[in-house]
Amino acid sequence: MIMGENDIVKEASSWIEKNLVSRINERGQVNLFETTIRVLGGLLSAYHLSIGGNNSTNPEMLLEISKVLGDRLLLAFSSSSTPIPFSDVYLRDKVARTAPDGLSSTSEVSTLQLEFNYLSEISGDPKYYSQGMKVLEHMRSLPKVEGLVPIYISPQSGQFSGENIRLGSRGDSYYEYLIKIWIQQKNRRDTDLKYLYEMYTEAMRGVRHRLVRKSIPKGLVFVGELPYGSQGDFSPKMDHLVCFLPGTLALGATKGMTKKKAIESNLLSNDDIENLKLAEDLAKTCFEMYEVTSTGLAPEIAYFQIKGENENGPHGGNTSSEYLNDIVIKHLDRHNLLRPETVESLMYLHRITEDPKYREWGWQIFEAFEKYTKVESGGYTSLDDVTSVPPPKRDKMETFFLGETLKYLYLLFGENDVLPLDKYVFNTEAHPLPIIGLVDEI
Repeated sequence: MIMGENDIVKEASSWIEKNLVSRINERGQVNLFETTIRVLGGLLSAYHLSIGGNNSTNPEMLLEISKVLGDRLLLAFSSSSTPIPFSDVYLRDKVARTAPDGLSSTSEVSTLQLEFNYLSEISGDPKYYSQGMKVLEHMRSLPKVEGLVPIYISPQSGQFSGENIRLGSRGDSYYEYLIKIWIQQKNRRDTDLKYLYEMYTEAMRGVRHRLVRKSIPKGLVFVGELPYGSQGDFSPKMDHLVCFLPGTLALGATKGMTKKKAIESNLLSNDDIENLKLAEDLAKTCFEMYEVTSTGLAPEIAYFQIKGENENGPHGGNTSSEYLNDIVIKHLDRHNLLRPETVESLMYLHRITEDPKYREWGWQIFEAFEKYTKVESGGYTSLDDVTSVPPPKRDKMETFFLGETLKYLYLLFGENDVLPLDKYVFNTEAHPLPIIGLVDEI
């Protein structure tokens, strides 16, 4: 729809109209979070884009199916005795259950609200907003470490579980949605949702104080982990997933306007300036995680050499990289799943700083995807080992390669007025949703 490929939109729309409700009714177990961000998020985004004059699909049909799915997903909330929803819904049986260990992921329960808020906005039914936002209102009251939170939470007790703090899997989008929900709700930013901005600001201070380090010998800025909590040892491990953070930091600093305009209008606080600097430093690190390998594609996880500790393990294989000795890539971490986080951040940083280097880095990454992951018979594939050439292929393409990676690359190289950041907020699966409460309606 963003590309104006109306014949494809018609075909997809017709499939959705004929098949999706029966699929929802026949499907067994689904993950609340993945289904919300991918399926519900996609439907809601398509709904919005279709009311903007794209007549290749029927917005009312998309809204009705969104409500059917939304109602089924609400079971995860109504089944829980606390505001924290269960992790899984059995769509066919209309029941929700916890994961086998009884826990939900912190990021999963706090990465539903952009979608549920917009569904309330367009359906006129406040129940989706109310159930989703209860989670964050509850989390607001829980103890944290300088705004940082453990990666598990219990729907039975409503309390965090364990002490593992990280911005990789199960932690990441908690921080992303704090600022994005605040941005989405324009009329509530200074009133009842101000606490989200405060939680985000505190958490980013916590990141800068507790988790940011520099590698040796060349000084790459990276975000590590506290696997045993604030009193335990720091781990110099950074998932590729953490590469969402530069984009989120930049967005949080300027609220989507260009850096130049934000500075000229004197809108940047000291926190904003520090966060924007960290965003640029981390984006470079994320790019170097690609550049350091033989294929020019990043591993799933990287470790960084830091003072006083020696990370044993092989390097990325690109002997001309000046950061070859800063980054260690362990054998089990060498795969690449076609993930979007780095190119996502490059899109934000290009739009916000207007520095052409972000496009150049994005093009280099795109060319590596083209060279090593393209499949002759169609599509692209994940790789087993980015440090060897040619890399062994896995024969699997995740949906986020199309939904996110290629979309962010398309937006990076396109005009900035396509889905502008002061009018749209992207959910964590790259589905654009309109900012609610803008005076000139989109």
